[in-house]
Amino acid sequence: MNTNPLKSRILLLRWTLGMVVLLESIEFVFSASAAHFLAKTGLPSWFQPVLGGAEIIAAVLFLVPYTARAGSYLLLLIFALAAAVHVLHGQYDVGGLVVYAAAVIVCIGRQENTAAELNS
Repeated sequence: MNTNPLKSRILLLRWTLGMVVLLESIEFVFSASAAHFLAKTGLPSWFQPVLGGAEIIAAVLFLVPYTARAGSYLLLLIFALAAAVHVLHGQYDVGGLVVYAAAVIVCIGRQENTAAELNS
């Protein structure tokens, strides 16, 4: 049995992040306050379900081992897009998105190390 503590900790990080993002994305899709914020910014009404739906798909891909890499990069893209929307509309508190992106980057690094270990 492999008891690598770093591997276990990063797996815990990946699952925690994936579940938090998944639940927040579901809440975003169905949130009246998010719809109100987006309407005030002038974004079209389809933006909320498209962005939230893409984030849900990315979070699920991130959680599945065989698709984790694709989900990781898709999450990074979505976090960057969300941060840009916030900043462009005068909301500069994007620290949460930055922390989420950093956690995804850590998980990507672990995925690359695992792949290198398998190939050697």
